[in-house]
Amino acid sequence: MRKLYIFAALVAVVLLACKHDPLWNPLDLELNTAVAGSSHSGSADYFILPESGDLAAIPQSPANPLTAAKVELGKMLFFESAFGVEAKHYSGISTFSCGSCHVPAAGFRPNRMQGIADGAYGFGHNGEGREKLQEYADQEIDAQGARPLSVLNVAFVTNSMWNGSFGSGGVNTGTEAMWGVFDPGTAINHQHLGTLEGQNIEGLKTHRLLYNRELVEFYGYKGMFDQAFGDLPEEQRYNRTTASFAISAYLRQLLCNEAPFQRWLKGDMDAMSEEQKRGALLFFGKAGCVRCHNEPNLGSITFHALGVEDLYQNGGLKTDINDRRNLGRGGFTGKEEDMFRFRVPQLYNLGDSGPYFHGSSKQTLREVMEYFNAGVPENPRVPQSQISAFFHPLNLSPSELNDLEAFIRDGLRDPDLQRFVPKKVLSGFCFPNNDEQSRKDIGCE
Repeated sequence: MRKLYIFAALVAVVLLACKHDPLWNPLDLELNTAVAGSSHSGSADYFILPESGDLAAIPQSPANPLTAAKVELGKMLFFESAFGVEAKHYSGISTFSCGSCHVPAAGFRPNRMQGIADGAYGFGHNGEGREKLQEYADQEIDAQGARPLSVLNVAFVTNSMWNGSFGSGGVNTGTEAMWGVFDPGTAINHQHLGTLEGQNIEGLKTHRLLYNRELVEFYGYKGMFDQAFGDLPEEQRYNRTTASFAISAYLRQLLCNEAPFQRWLKGDMDAMSEEQKRGALLFFGKAGCVRCHNEPNLGSITFHALGVEDLYQNGGLKTDINDRRNLGRGGFTGKEEDMFRFRVPQLYNLGDSGPYFHGSSKQTLREVMEYFNAGVPENPRVPQSQISAFFHPLNLSPSELNDLEAFIRDGLRDPDLQRFVPKKVLSGFCFPNNDEQSRKDIGCE
């Protein structure tokens, strides 16, 4: 009898071990093989994002080493509307922030066709209710000629913007002669501060946000600046450069490491549904998504022409057919072979809000997938010779599209982006917007 009990116990242990073996399910085994085979390292672990608090593991600029103090300051400044004092009209002063166009609940995107900071009012539920102020002429608003990219997982972006224009290394090595030519702001690449750091210094100017000692002290941020940049002389401590460094530090730790796919990569085989796993198999296999979306953030620093429409064709303000942003990478380099090619964006929390593509030409994630599945360009201005070799009919069935959509919409969705949002900002203002209508919409009054 004793031997029987021992044998039964051993069987139970073996069965339990098999149940928790990450490869026990044939579908998981097949998916692990596909993911590993698609990685640059030969291991599925390549796609595991760092923990947000593990600052040493997060890609960063040597010019701006990550510290907890910088991250905490950047977290406040990103949503702080008090520094929006360079608005074009009095009605816009201190009513907008970085978060006006990068709304957390919308996947850190604007949740509308075009982001507008200065020159707009309202918020709606998750940013979709923002509209242009009547007293602002179209050319006065702070809006760009392409839909804002998400800032999630941006630590893995070595050359930012749709055209990859910011960043002194990576794909911009050898493009030094073009820094500042078509976009004066990109001249900052010569300072080698870091991709995000340089972009954000210029971005704070473009977006009419001012930082100086007087404002920093008045709104109660001096102590946080002192803690984050105590190694700098006081005369260098309170300005757009340090604000950019703090905001960039905050952005670098915006990592979707709680998404079901991330949990699955780390060994939780129950984190994704069977449908999501089948969709992931398509992503890393038949659908070929991973040919372009192959970095840890499921984006890449490569540029492709998909022949989608531009923002001016979809109602965008302050843009037209001559906007250089319509040219993608070619608008930065001036090279014919780069025309109409745009950087491959990351995919986490993509389903949180539309529209999609640089020109907001697709309203839903399903429309995006159907566009890729059909493989037919929609913009006649884009020559067929420029269209990516990867853009062709995929011949996915409706059920396969359902599976792929489930993986991208739900399997790649981090459910708790609110952990990156402060409870309040030091000014006491409403955020991310502080205009009268936004205060009503958000419930700050």
